[in-house]
Amino acid sequence: MKSAYELAMERLNKQSPSVQLTADQKKQIAELDSQFKARTAERELALGDAIMTATAKGNFEEAEKLQKQLGHEKQKIAEELETKRDAVRQKRN
Repeated sequence: MKSAYELAMERLNKQSPSVQLTADQKKQIAELDSQFKARTAERELALGDAIMTATAKGNFEEAEKLQKQLGHEKQKIAEELETKRDAVRQKRN
């Protein structure tokens, strides 16, 4: 007898079947993940230093502005990564 979870997963797969990725597609996605993780870390370091400097000087408005900028840039990088991942997934080999 199947559990409710198993039945739900079967129905979900019938509605929208999961896509099987090739080894090359998996490799490309892993490379993209690595590149974008590095870009995110780079921005965190650069803006993190600026945030700490502004905070140390007592310029809390500037620190808050930089924190918002960091959040925006991280979101932008994540959106770009997802767009590129989708492009790789859509390729047919």
